[in-house]
Amino acid sequence: MSPLKSILLHLDASPRSAVRMGVARQLARRHEAVVNGLFAVTSNFVEMPFAVAESSQAGEIVLKLDTERRERALALFQSASQGAGAAVNWSELGTEPVIWGFTQQAFYADLLVLSQYEVGGPGARDVPADFVQSVVLGSGKPALVVPYAGEVKTVGQNILVAWSASRESARALQAALPLLQTAQQVHVVAWSEQQNAPQGADERSRIEQYLLSHGVQATLHWYGDGVGNPGDRLLSLTADLGNDLLVMGCYGHSRARELVLGGATRTVLKSMTIPVLMAH
Repeated sequence: MSPLKSILLHLDASPRSAVRMGVARQLARRHEAVVNGLFAVTSNFVEMPFAVAESSQAGEIVLKLDTERRERALALFQSASQGAGAAVNWSELGTEPVIWGFTQQAFYADLLVLSQYEVGGPGARDVPADFVQSVVLGSGKPALVVPYAGEVKTVGQNILVAWSASRESARALQAALPLLQTAQQVHVVAWSEQQNAPQGADERSRIEQYLLSHGVQATLHWYGDGVGNPGDRLLSLTADLGNDLLVMGCYGHSRARELVLGGATRTVLKSMTIPVLMAH
């Protein structure tokens, strides 16, 4: 297990940027980590290439749009930096594609703090719709994804871990250990996607002993074999338990230049209401 010492925070010009920043500062304060904020958005030159090609005046307008967006993002950043808490460093991408550029920076972080994509939302044009999953799958780094709506008062005080005895679940669990060790409550919901998976009692015993070896006491829940897509049940359980963080594997792969996500991952990324720590 590695300590949580370096957090990479995605910054844009949307109001949720300040919420993400609050989450990152909260975690940094708890774990004595450094937060590096990275302003990373898709340039309007990419969004409107034909308009720019038609006239220099159009190019000036697009440049102005990019400049004004950066100024809004910087103003949000400076405002959210006020008050007690961990300091956040500001940096920004150059002209490289936003997913590729952010992924390159992600290689040097212990944890990423990103936002759930909101179709038609204030930051919808800042990044591609598959930004979160592309960065998580491309970097191999765990990401804490913040919902696009609602307050986030606490993170990591009451945690639910989704466990399915898979590589992705194991990566997410390992990445979450620093948070689990400082949590007030930890719940684990285990299920098997294969009908011939180990029996529930054995599975519960193994995960419980693993967590105890790291000083984490957890309440175990079991969904049994073959539950199908557990995404909706996970979200329902987080509401029942009052969790402020869900930990789960990010299931997906690239196929013919398209990201194909697992059912639970797709459901949670679409309908999440609390922060989710994901790892691939």
